[in-house]
Amino acid sequence: VLELKPSSVDSKFSTTMQVYVFPRYFDTAWVLTSFVPSYSDLDTVLITSNMIANFCCEPAGWVQTKSIHISCPKESTSSKFLAPYTTFSRIHTKSFCLDMFSLRGLGVSSSTDGTMKIWQASNGELRRVLEGHVFDVNCCRFFPSGLVVLSGGMDAQLKIWSAEDASCVVTFKGHKGGILDTAIVDRGRNVVSGSRDGTARLWDCGRSACLGVLADCGASINGVAVGAADNSINLGSPEQMPSEREVGTEAKMLLLAREDKKLQCLGLQSRQPVFLFIGSDAFNCCTFLSGFLLLAGTQDGNIYQLDVRSPRAPVQIIHRSGAPVLSLLSFRDGFIASQGDGSCFIVQQDLDYVIELTGADCDPVYKVATWEKQIYACCRDSLVRRYQLSDL
Repeated sequence: VLELKPSSVDSKFSTTMQVYVFPRYFDTAWVLTSFVPSYSDLDTVLITSNMIANFCCEPAGWVQTKSIHISCPKESTSSKFLAPYTTFSRIHTKSFCLDMFSLRGLGVSSSTDGTMKIWQASNGELRRVLEGHVFDVNCCRFFPSGLVVLSGGMDAQLKIWSAEDASCVVTFKGHKGGILDTAIVDRGRNVVSGSRDGTARLWDCGRSACLGVLADCGASINGVAVGAADNSINLGSPEQMPSEREVGTEAKMLLLAREDKKLQCLGLQSRQPVFLFIGSDAFNCCTFLSGFLLLAGTQDGNIYQLDVRSPRAPVQIIHRSGAPVLSLLSFRDGFIASQGDGSCFIVQQDLDYVIELTGADCDPVYKVATWEKQIYACCRDSLVRRYQLSDL
């Protein structure tokens, strides 16, 4: 319960308001006012706890708004809470991962029941069901063409599917443990997988063959990322001539988020080490922000930003809570992160506030993806939430 008192909005308006704000626990941020003013649009009011809330309010009763901006000047912090535009509840009983393909307006998501589903991004309407994995499907993503889907499961199999007819066109076997993450190299002639067996492998999609073990860590590889390297970064030279089946691996970095608290970077083509960074806990996920900047999230809630050119000391460490960081996604000039306590937020350099994506309550948000000006998040509560950035 917050008591709101007007400041300089209107000198004639002296009524104190009591409001209830529930930004984290409902799909909509609700404000309940206990007065009946003659004003239908109130921009800024001063909260007695030295915060500022921006919202529109109507005469009395419940007021529904999709976003609320709250700042605390004394702490130099500010957040904008954004409620979901809509939720899709009939896709899965429990979703693990999702990806979006913008040109066709489709989403793909995976589940613990061994299936994946392709659906319309605009309304959640089901298009295809992809069946063939045994046990959990941990990761899924569209190829750049949008015509095929890559998936990895706890059955240690990596599969490629047709998004047109839901058929499985390729199955890769070779891992001895569940596949936890994948990455697509360039246009998709090659793909990378990371597994609980401690290895990262490079695969040839055309011949359904393994081109080699990129790394054997001795610890579970929870996340992988491939990115183009800045010209200033020395990726080393391969000890052997790369296979002619390797396409697009040159000048690329491979990033591995490991269970043994290590973040490993190596040249994708050379297989030579670039750096090895030791964090505070197991690394769950990683992504590249540019040709030399990267992010990696840990089990104890730390988000490390590193510069590949000088990786010994982090550029910064972001710590919002002690909940595991489950996903990281490069977004505009910043990133989107989700955690095991239900928090999901956007950090951008050109904004002086953090955008909080609400609605998940305390259920872990496993993955986020974007389509045009919309963000999608899949959660343990089985809902896929769609956020409209225009609501900001």
